[in-house]
Amino acid sequence: MLKSPPTVDKLIEALAGLDAPTEKHHSLAKYLRVHGNARSRVNKLVTAALPTFMYVSSYDRMDGAIQIEETRARIDNEQIQRDAYRGIRLFVEFLDYAGVPIDEIVDVSTYETFNAMLQAASTNITEQILEYWSQNPDLDVEVKIEAARSGDRPPFDTGTIARARIKNNLHKVDTPFSERSAGFVWFFSFLVKFAQVRKNTSGPVVLLLDEPGLSLHGKAQSDLLRFIGDKLAPHHQVIYSTHSPFMVPSDQLQRVRIVEDKVDRQRTPPKSIGTRVSQDVLKVEADTLFPLQGALGYEATQSLFVGEHTLLVEGPSDILYLQALSDALKSCGRIGLDTRWTICPSGGIDRIMPFVSLFAGKQLHIAVLSDVAQGAKGKVEKIRSSDILKAGHFYTVADFLDQTEADIEDVFEPQLYAEIVNRTYELPESHRVTVEKLVQDTSTTRLVKKIEALFKVMPSDIPMFDHYTPASWLIRTPATLTEESDAVEWTLAVAERVFKTFNDLLE
Repeated sequence: MLKSPPTVDKLIEALAGLDAPTEKHHSLAKYLRVHGNARSRVNKLVTAALPTFMYVSSYDRMDGAIQIEETRARIDNEQIQRDAYRGIRLFVEFLDYAGVPIDEIVDVSTYETFNAMLQAASTNITEQILEYWSQNPDLDVEVKIEAARSGDRPPFDTGTIARARIKNNLHKVDTPFSERSAGFVWFFSFLVKFAQVRKNTSGPVVLLLDEPGLSLHGKAQSDLLRFIGDKLAPHHQVIYSTHSPFMVPSDQLQRVRIVEDKVDRQRTPPKSIGTRVSQDVLKVEADTLFPLQGALGYEATQSLFVGEHTLLVEGPSDILYLQALSDALKSCGRIGLDTRWTICPSGGIDRIMPFVSLFAGKQLHIAVLSDVAQGAKGKVEKIRSSDILKAGHFYTVADFLDQTEADIEDVFEPQLYAEIVNRTYELPESHRVTVEKLVQDTSTTRLVKKIEALFKVMPSDIPMFDHYTPASWLIRTPATLTEESDAVEWTLAVAERVFKTFNDLLE
């Protein structure tokens, strides 16, 4: 009969049972009581060697200004750590990142020293930000510290105010940081936040980023990848999830892993196998593989760039919506977009004319489907009246709807698009987007703007709305457009008119 192996616990019992323990016995028993058994000791050693894990799913957006005295008081009583002050806390980190910590600002006693400090800070932060923001090289970031003005809203009507302002050297104007585009604010805040990670952590950090950069233009997402590779990856392990093709490093595909929810559909009813992480892209479903395919396709178009027949749209989300709608129509025997069209993002109405001019000498057949907003009608008419495109080859989404302004999202019946948004963000019942809520906003007819307004008043734990995420969800959930409903039929009818119009241009 085999005896059970000796254990530290049995040794402790044996020591306790000695009739006449020696001093060494007492010392050994005391050591074992303090340090525990071998497993506990190993656990402590392993735990001590583990890196710090930092998971981020909600990305802070920096405030454009802070009241210094009030902020210092919050720092002293540690209120600054509350979620309500995340934007203010990030501004404090921004000042530190710029080289003018908040405590140093108020201690400077002479104007020239103070002015030199702020100018150096502005130059420093501009150089660091523009190194990774290639969208507009004509911007300067300025740090300003000044006395409050009594007419400003509280708390900016008393004490000392620190402001971040963005100067456009091309147009010779400057604007508050908070009035810049959502993409710039997100990118700027991200750089400031994670530039401080290395400074504020003593050991290795594993950064776990959930869907970073969703509000960024495709090229800005490439800038974000470059920042992660240059500034974060050399010092930390960075793992991020994404559905965006522009966040897939096409030159480092060996680092990519596919994550999918596996289901055994051979059984009745189907049984969930669980989440699986795989490097073998040949064994995953097409929907899961889409971002990788998109990245490879985008990389290929950088050399081929456009097809013989090129349909210019505004951005990546337009491509996904048009693909989803075309596939849905073709699946039921109706007219989708002719496969001879190559859909290409132009980046907006302002970039259409430079794009067409660039490729005018290549005998390309180019047509345009553009969003249109109030204030852009002059640009639309300028393009239509120019000789840069063939007559009848420029359309806005509003041309297919009874509206004066429209985005690609307005092709969808409001109830259907609201449901797409609800499912995308898994909104709770109390905050679901409904047609009734959309109708209440009479400031615009554009669905996207109405929904952006609704998301601004939602709790902080609900992600910020962006154009790309619902499009990505729809392309991965094509059955949404095969449901039998008046909303789906209305949407497909509008999309079919769009596709017929552009297909006729091929004749």
